[in-house]
Amino acid sequence: MSSEPSVQVRGLSKSYLVAGERSNMLSETVIRRMRHPLRGQMETYWALHDVNLELYPGDVLGVIGKNGAGKSTLLKIMSRITEPTSGEVELRGRLGCLLEVGTGFHPELTGRENVFLNGAILGMRKPEIQRQFDEIVDFAGIERFLDTPVKRYSSGMYVRLAFAVAAYLDSEILVVDEVLAVGDVEFQKKCIGKMQAVASQAGRTVVFVSHNVSAIQALCTRAVLLDAGRVIHDGEIAEALHRYVDLHQHSSASPGVFELDDRANPDDPDGQVYFTRLTVEDGSGPSATLRTGHAAAFVIECRGLPDEVFERFHLRNEIDEIVLASDTRMVGSDASVTGDRVRFEFGELPLLPGRYFIDLGLGSTRTRAVLDQVGSAGTFEVARTDLYGDDYQQYPQDGSFYVPPRWQPVPAPPLGGGLSRPEDNGQPR
Repeated sequence: MSSEPSVQVRGLSKSYLVAGERSNMLSETVIRRMRHPLRGQMETYWALHDVNLELYPGDVLGVIGKNGAGKSTLLKIMSRITEPTSGEVELRGRLGCLLEVGTGFHPELTGRENVFLNGAILGMRKPEIQRQFDEIVDFAGIERFLDTPVKRYSSGMYVRLAFAVAAYLDSEILVVDEVLAVGDVEFQKKCIGKMQAVASQAGRTVVFVSHNVSAIQALCTRAVLLDAGRVIHDGEIAEALHRYVDLHQHSSASPGVFELDDRANPDDPDGQVYFTRLTVEDGSGPSATLRTGHAAAFVIECRGLPDEVFERFHLRNEIDEIVLASDTRMVGSDASVTGDRVRFEFGELPLLPGRYFIDLGLGSTRTRAVLDQVGSAGTFEVARTDLYGDDYQQYPQDGSFYVPPRWQPVPAPPLGGGLSRPEDNGQPR
C-alpha cells in the first residue's frame, strides 16, 4: 500500500437551493404569501455535510445509505462533475467513472469512437487505447454493434461498454455508481470479478455505490454509511450493513413493516420499482421479534408486475451467511403464487435465536434477467426462549436451525455381541 492516499476528502459539504411550499391554486398562494411573506422562499438543502475520507491504492470502498443520503452527490464531486460548496477532494491519479447511463458518451458517435473519446478524456494517447481496445470490446460483448451510434444501444449495452471502458483504460481510481446493476446476474458477477482484479492486482482504488448488499459484501473491503449527508459509519462492512438496516427499521410504519417503494431501482432497465413493502409477522400480526418453534410469516407486496416472473426470498444471519433460500418456482409449474401480494410462512419457525436479514429478488422466468432486488429489505430478531424445558441457552456453535431433539437410550446388546457359536453350524462342540 502506498504511503500517500489516492483519494483524500476533507471537510466536504454540498448545498442546493430548493423551493419551499407550493400550491396549484393562485388564491391559496396569494393568501399564504399575505399571511406568511417569508414562507415559500428558496431554502437551503445540504446534500453533504463535513465528509472526511482517505482511500489508498488497493482499497475497495462501498458507499451505502438510503435514497437522498448523499451517495451520488459524493461521487459526482469526486468525478469533477459537481463543485462542492466547501471542502475539497484531492485525487492522486487518473479517474475513470461510471455514474448514470450515458455519462461520458456522445450519443451520435459509435461505440468504437466513444472508446477513443473516453481514453482521450483520461489523457491517454491513441496507441495506449488501441492496446486495450480488443479487451474492452470482448468484455462488453458488443462487437456486432461496435460501429453503431450508441444512441441506438439498449441501456444494458450502454452500461456494458461504459463499464468496460472505465475498467480497462488506465485510470488509477475507479468510481462506479449503482447503475452497474443494469443487466443480468452473470454480467454483474463479471463486473464484480473485474473490480476485484483491478483492486488486488493493479493496486487501483475502487469506490462502489450500490443497494445490492451481496455485491458490497463480495467486493468491498470497507464500507461508509451515509445518512442525511453525514458519515455515520466508516469501517467494517458487517457493522455498516447492520446500521443500514436499522435506518430502514426506524423509518418503517410499525415494527416489522418495511417500506420499499421509496428507492431508485437500477436493477431494471426501465427503472421500475416492483417491491413496495415487506412485513414480518408472528402469530398475531406485524412484529420485529419472532420466536423459535412458533408461527411466522413474511408478506411481500409488489405493484405492476410483468408476466412470467418469480419472487426470491433469502435469509442471512449475523455473519452474512445465507441460511435459507426459497422462491416461488419451488411450488412447481402447476401452482402459481406470484402476485401483487404473496405470503411465505412457517408453521413452526426453525431458526435459533439471533438477528436475521431478508433479501428479496424478482426475476424473469423466461430470460432469467434480474428485474428488481432489495438487499437487507428487512430484519428481525429471534428471541431466546426455553426451547428444551431445562433453561438451556443456545450458543453460536449450535448453528442456525432448531430441530426438536429425539434422544433415547438404546439397550446394550447381549453378552457375546451376537457372534455365532460353533453349534450354530450344526457341528458338535
